Amino acid sequence: LRLAGRESDGVIINWLSAGDVPKVVAAARQGAEQAGKDPSKLEVVARIFVCMTDNDAFVDFLGRRSVAAYLNVPVYAQFHEWLGRGAALAPMWDAWKSGDRKAATAAIPRQVIDDLIVHGDAETCRRKVQEYVDAGVTVPVVNFLPASADPAERTQHSLAMLRALAPA
Repeated sequence: LRLAGRESDGVIINWLSAGDVPKVVAAARQGAEQAGKDPSKLEVVARIFVCMTDNDAFVDFLGRRSVAAYLNVPVYAQFHEWLGRGAALAPMWDAWKSGDRKAATAAIPRQVIDDLIVHGDAETCRRKVQEYVDAGVTVPVVNFLPASADPAERTQHSLAMLRALAPA
């Protein structure tokens, strides 16, 4: 993040909560300051995972698989350790390293899913995306997670999310 702040016009961040944004932005701005640049001009792009649904079981299922798939990759594991989730994610990491994928997904705390995946009705999702902006994200990039296995339903759900969350 400091390197990006020093060497570029901004950062692109991923797999973090709105509450994590200030720490990430501070690190990037520190790099900009070290390079003699105005840190307030740093662009902060964030990919935000959004699943517009009230189906809690689906969010849990999707969240566990998504978190396990990404946060076991070493760079993401180190990032979340730095963010302060090390103790919460250690049981998942240990199970994953031992080859027990079922135990790894089961070990993911629900709070981690709720922190990293925006979900709920349209108004709740809009509010939660705004929390990222309020925390310092200048360009929110919404990554829709449709709540259906059927391709045609996924398309319709993606379009419905896009329409519901698009700026007025």
